[in-house]
Amino acid sequence: MEKWLTMDLKGGLGIFFSLLFIYIFIILFTRIFGKRSFSKMSGFDFPMTIAVGSIIAGTVLSPNPSLNNGIFGLLLVFVFQLGAAYLRRYKTFESLIDNKPLLLMDGEKVLIKNLLKARVTETDLRAKLREANVTSLSEIRFVVFETTGDISVLTSKSDNQVDAWIMTD
Repeated sequence: MEKWLTMDLKGGLGIFFSLLFIYIFIILFTRIFGKRSFSKMSGFDFPMTIAVGSIIAGTVLSPNPSLNNGIFGLLLVFVFQLGAAYLRRYKTFESLIDNKPLLLMDGEKVLIKNLLKARVTETDLRAKLREANVTSLSEIRFVVFETTGDISVLTSKSDNQVDAWIMTD
């Protein structure tokens, strides 16, 4: 416990340079593989973010960090994520790794079974409606629990129909 708040110069410099190089390689890999690497578009994007954070922590804070192992680990995570993004073009693979959007409200009607399936409470739902500036239930066309875990509120104050393409999935 006495070494809890201490650090020697060598250890501090090791952390500094490990973090510097890992940071540079994250930027480089993100430029090569694209910003999608850290997007929140589907369920398979979440492990990417967790893995990168874990690799950074392991490389930077390990008592014997191996910068080469950290950089190689980062490269593999980016390659796996790119491979998964490519394979998602095939419906079979996409259905294995992606969640499906779930309708939570159809007009003014709250779909209780779907709320339970999504583990969303009516309190959460009301908060999202307020966030979307809904002041009357009659404004609501659809509320969708997206594949990312976000909740989308489609409203309309007119009688315009929602295009079917938008509601596909």
